[in-house]
Amino acid sequence: MASGPRCPVCAEPCVSPRLLPCLHSLCAPCLRRLGPLGEPGRAAARSVLCPVCDAEVALPPGGVGQLTPDYLALGRGGAAAAACDLCVDGAAVRRCLTCGTDLCLFCCQAHRRQKRTASHAVTELENTKDCSQAGKPLFCPSHPTEELRLFCEQCDQPVCRDCVVDRHRQHPCDFTGNAIHRHGDALRELLKSTQQHMVTLEGVLSQIDDMGSAIRSRADAVAAEICLFATGYVKAIEEHRDQLLKQLGDLKVQKENMLLLQKAQLQQLLLDMRTGVEFTERLLMSGSDLEILITKGVVGSRLAKLNSVAYNTQPSVDDGIQFSPQERAGQCCGYEVFGVILNKVVDPARCTLHGEGLQSARQNKLTGFTLLCNDATGEKMGRGGEAVRVTITHKDKRDCAVMPTVCDNGDGTYRISYSPEEPGLYAVCVYVKGQHVQGSPFTLMVKNKFREHQGVFHCCTFCSSGGQKAARCACGGTMPGGYQGCGHGHKGHPGCHHWSCCGQVKESSECLGGPASNNSQRSFLRTVAL
Repeated sequence: MASGPRCPVCAEPCVSPRLLPCLHSLCAPCLRRLGPLGEPGRAAARSVLCPVCDAEVALPPGGVGQLTPDYLALGRGGAAAAACDLCVDGAAVRRCLTCGTDLCLFCCQAHRRQKRTASHAVTELENTKDCSQAGKPLFCPSHPTEELRLFCEQCDQPVCRDCVVDRHRQHPCDFTGNAIHRHGDALRELLKSTQQHMVTLEGVLSQIDDMGSAIRSRADAVAAEICLFATGYVKAIEEHRDQLLKQLGDLKVQKENMLLLQKAQLQQLLLDMRTGVEFTERLLMSGSDLEILITKGVVGSRLAKLNSVAYNTQPSVDDGIQFSPQERAGQCCGYEVFGVILNKVVDPARCTLHGEGLQSARQNKLTGFTLLCNDATGEKMGRGGEAVRVTITHKDKRDCAVMPTVCDNGDGTYRISYSPEEPGLYAVCVYVKGQHVQGSPFTLMVKNKFREHQGVFHCCTFCSSGGQKAARCACGGTMPGGYQGCGHGHKGHPGCHHWSCCGQVKESSECLGGPASNNSQRSFLRTVAL
């Protein structure tokens, strides 16, 4: 005999199964054992956690007892192990469709022999709808002897006749056979809408699965690309490493060979000098006067020749070998690599200064000059990063100094910018690696602010003033007839265009005019205004 549905919590056959709002069915004892989710201190729990789907579901005010019974679970459990409704020990094998009673074989025969029930339709229990309790009457929990045949629309629940007379007297009620059409149709519409959502969700889940597969495939492809790139990059770095090591080895051999050559030349020169010195000392100590006089020409010529040989007092090469890991080294195997070997060392004595800001500058005007760094051979360094320091100090005012700005151009040149606030002579010192560069220190002349012209650049006062007699010009020229200003071809006119404020003949020049008197200033201003 097959067992009925079991509770998902205790795994035992369902006893009074109740339906949670999430549509999961649990037996009543298990529901009562669920932990409440209400706030601590409250009288009763308002919600529980469904052990099947972990959803928080609200309980009716009456608690578990008011949850809807799961009649489907009861029907599935009773079909396989149903007992006879008329006797106590018989197993139900048939059902009376007229009175809805489950009957064993013996009670079925008796049911047919009685006159009152002989005309009832009896069918095999296995042929009933889904082996459930379809056709079997459900009785009112408030009135156990009354069958639930009516439906209260206001309370939305099945009721019996006594309920209609009692608690549902003024409520609209109808027979269940009529109400099922309306509520069944509404339930079918909800079912249809839910099924459509299910189709949509299944489609979305299918898309999610497809997207997950696409992501995994794409991730695998990108991982392959990364591995290929990393393998190629590692190969390029290793090849670049080998090239750097070979370049370093060649540079070391080159420097060692140059040192060996210098050493051999100096050793030979020392040997020649030692031979000449020993011979000359022996001649002067042991030779006679006549022997000295006879050989002095040869010895003197030799010693003079040895003394005239030029040789370097320092090693011909230095240990200036550096590695710059941040500097770009070009392409290697199709990848850009970094790191170069630097064998140039800056020589402060070979560094030069260039620019107009070396000799003179103007007060409060930004100017500057350029430092070009070279190595011991005079070649341009071609890279930056050197320790450059510049000081600009007033010669007469020791507490007056200018704070210059040093900008590394990254190509071996450095731009030094400054803006002096006081006029006068300044001492400028430029250091590279703590040593003066070529031409440092030097003197800088800072002049006063550039004075703008206050007059007009004119041909003569007579023309620029419109013939006014009182208008004057700083060139000092005058005209007959009481004209205080200059005129073409008259005394004092410079013979060309000039400034009325100072007499300068160059238009783009600094004004040299001193403070003017009130009268002359008014005359100049009148000229300028005209």
